[in-house]
Amino acid sequence: MKSHLLEGKVRHRRLRPFVYALEHDVWYFALDLAELEQAIGRLRLVSRNRRNVLTFRDADHLLPPAADIDASVRAHLREQGLDATRWQITMVTNLRIFGYVFNPASFFLCRDPAGELQVVIIEVHNTHHERRMYTLQPERRGEEHRASMEKDFYVSPFIDMAGKYTVRVWDRPGSLRIALNEDQEGMPLLTTSLVLRRRPLTDRSLARMLIRHPFVTHKTIGMIHWHALRLWRRGAKFHHHGGAARGSAAGHGPNAAGQIEARPHSAPVR
Repeated sequence: MKSHLLEGKVRHRRLRPFVYALEHDVWYFALDLAELEQAIGRLRLVSRNRRNVLTFRDADHLLPPAADIDASVRAHLREQGLDATRWQITMVTNLRIFGYVFNPASFFLCRDPAGELQVVIIEVHNTHHERRMYTLQPERRGEEHRASMEKDFYVSPFIDMAGKYTVRVWDRPGSLRIALNEDQEGMPLLTTSLVLRRRPLTDRSLARMLIRHPFVTHKTIGMIHWHALRLWRRGAKFHHHGGAARGSAAGHGPNAAGQIEARPHSAPVR
């Protein structure tokens, strides 16, 4: 069984116009899409597309909403000219907990038959119920998968639309680290990271996660609004969700190594 859990920390650090940092405990599912039905079927606390303590809903992802997440992601890759028939695709995401989920970002780690990380798809959600997919082929391969993309999707009311993201992924046997940094005019603005350790996917380990980190998806949306309030009180400039965001959700960005293929999806307040 390749599917497992991930447990660790999320960190954000805003550098301008003032320093503002946060750190929270998080945990995620890392689901091998080819074995999704088998992985979920062996767990009493998890169901697919029906109610349980934890629920994986295919339609919570992609646009149009997926009916079969594995088939939909592979079809998306084929549209980019990539033959993913024999690739291993691992989805890093939160599931619904007692019916609720908010994923600021889900990640699809796409490896070829030799095990090399070829593509990282980032599915971003915002608090306006929008979604977007960034499909990243690396500028540099090796231990660090690195790619960059122009920002074209409204995420935070306290950061405007001008900017560029750099994404780095370190996918190691015992851990996963994802860093996503935002620059404006060549100057660092925001650094974010997920630093995660791999855990077995069993009912026992799931129960432990739910006890240690209860209602993690509810906490995510709550902390987004809490930190937004603190930023506003400190005088961060507010940028309304407007035409730029709506325009970006309607189109497709360039599809090239290190750049993006953008499709509508949803993101958080940061």
